Amino acid sequence: MTLSATFNAIKSSNVISWKSTGRLQQTLAGFIEKTGKTLHSGNVSTVRLCPEFAGKGRYFEFRSRLIPASIDFAKESPLCTTLFKDGVQIRTVEHLLSALEAKGVDNCKIEIHNMVADDQDVEAEVPIFDGSASAWAEAIEQVGLKEALDCHGNNAEKVAPFLNQPIYVQREDSFVAAFPSQKVQISYGIDFSQVPAIGCQWFSTTPLEGTCYAMHIASSRTFCIYEEVERMCNAGLIKGGSLDNAIVCSASEGWLNPPLRFPDEPCRHKLLDFVGDLSLFARNGSQGLPVAHMVAFKGGHALHVDFARRLSGVM
Repeated sequence: MTLSATFNAIKSSNVISWKSTGRLQQTLAGFIEKTGKTLHSGNVSTVRLCPEFAGKGRYFEFRSRLIPASIDFAKESPLCTTLFKDGVQIRTVEHLLSALEAKGVDNCKIEIHNMVADDQDVEAEVPIFDGSASAWAEAIEQVGLKEALDCHGNNAEKVAPFLNQPIYVQREDSFVAAFPSQKVQISYGIDFSQVPAIGCQWFSTTPLEGTCYAMHIASSRTFCIYEEVERMCNAGLIKGGSLDNAIVCSASEGWLNPPLRFPDEPCRHKLLDFVGDLSLFARNGSQGLPVAHMVAFKGGHALHVDFARRLSGVM
């Protein structure tokens, strides 16, 4: 796919301009297969990551149906990011997509299977592992990347969305704002004043290339407030949750399963989720993260998706 063909496949707007990164699109150099318990359904699923042609981007395959990892198919759901298309949904995609985006896997077929087969299944969920993206990031590092070629044997330029003007989205006192910049920079803040052991935290990072993501973000685990666990269980969520796949903090007792991997691990995990959710803005093997300085405060998956839709011009 030539550079002009890449640009023709995705359109710029007043908000963003697609520009060359000076790099070629990549895919996996081999296959990755991992099996584990899922967080919300509590079932066991297997995910197989496969190399893919340039320009194909990232997409899921479940029961012979394809669901692009695109903001066009994001469905608002509690405590995770869900993709929905033609009656089939894939839940808890954010950690896997975060690792793929940060590690530069631009094109990838993601096959997913429920270990307990049911012909009526219309839903699958990505395994949670230890609650972080480490399992995926380490597997990608181990198998390595290669230049992605299209079906005619041609390579393809990798483009990225550059922000043209300041934008923001807001839900009550939570917001994501972004400002034009010459590099990707993310500043993320959380505020759990009702839980003193967490409190208010901020974490900032510049471009995720190299070892930055693996060293400072990938291993940060999902977290929850102990006093909210019963409510989540009653809502039919976190059926597979345990102290092995999340860090749990009590408002009165503090952390129930220390030690933390970083003093600000909850904030870093929010940034991990943010990268995964914004990966849904990718098109045809492009970069999903906008080249901008993004500032998020008290965000969550729904707000992240709102921001990606704002970039798309939908909101």
